[in-house]
Amino acid sequence: MSQNNRNTVPKTRDLPMPAVVQQSYGLSEQSWKVLTEVTFPTAKTPEAILMALDYCKARKLDIFKKPVHIVPMWSAALGRNVETVWPSIMEIQTTASRTGVWAGMDRPVWGPDVTKTFTGRYKDDNEQWQESSVTVTFPEWVAVTVYRIVSGKRCAFTEEVYWLEAYSTAGGKNSQVPTAMWIKRPKGQLSKCGKAASLRAAFPEECGYAAEEMDGKTLDDVVDGSVIDGEPTHLETDVGQAGDWFSGSSEQTPQVIDVSQIHPKVQKAVAELVRRTAAAGAWKAAYDYANQKFKGIDLSFALAELDKVSEVDPRATSALGKADSTAMPPFSAKDMAMNQARQTLGHAA
Repeated sequence: MSQNNRNTVPKTRDLPMPAVVQQSYGLSEQSWKVLTEVTFPTAKTPEAILMALDYCKARKLDIFKKPVHIVPMWSAALGRNVETVWPSIMEIQTTASRTGVWAGMDRPVWGPDVTKTFTGRYKDDNEQWQESSVTVTFPEWVAVTVYRIVSGKRCAFTEEVYWLEAYSTAGGKNSQVPTAMWIKRPKGQLSKCGKAASLRAAFPEECGYAAEEMDGKTLDDVVDGSVIDGEPTHLETDVGQAGDWFSGSSEQTPQVIDVSQIHPKVQKAVAELVRRTAAAGAWKAAYDYANQKFKGIDLSFALAELDKVSEVDPRATSALGKADSTAMPPFSAKDMAMNQARQTLGHAA
């Protein structure tokens, strides 16, 4: 079979519906088929769609309107892609409007057009590397102004986002070739990133990062201030009132954690904790350390990340069942510097 024929073999969708979908979310097999084939056609695992379901249930959102996107991102800590869930720009605007103090948004202001040729490798739909050279004309920057009522006054928040700093690459961090969407809609994609940045500036406690900003990025970029800027916090009330969004069983479902609302330093510390624990098998010590080190939503995130790895590590079951006197060694400054890019999210791609 030639290289060209191998690259054109159609993919088949085989994402079986977990029992929890019907039990906890009240969704039928037909609804699951819509989710896998229409709403999230690029999802590689059922777990990724379950994460999206959890997010939408907690936020009282209609998942069939696709308020979130499943974005594969490279994890340096795991050495592979993982599927992550990020809100769309429309979901971020919904979050801002729910505050009751969003006072509108101006049309984007564009910088001068720039034409540039990008050359390099990218992965096609069949996970095959291809060489590409493409010329794109794009606006150098965009500025979007968002308004918020502050102390009874309508205040403006404006952020500039530069195309070359924001665009998504088709081959990951070491590639220069834009993704197909950034080639097809160079202004539209940049506009979404500009809106997201200004909404974060106006609503730092409510709005996180958009899927449009994360597509084609790696988890290393989460700690890169030139790509992301802001420290949003988790809204506990949204999670507490989510029980009646879906009909179905009253069985408790896992707490959804919007990773965009976890501080990058916390994500980095948790990724290092998971890595060291998986290497040493000191699971009890790791859970004890997490309970001492973190609080609130940060603790929930740390425990969830430990759970994901402990469930697949055969050493975890026996280690957690015994008294483990092994202390988790402290993180040195050198260790933290060496592992700055190591992150972990979601489930395996």
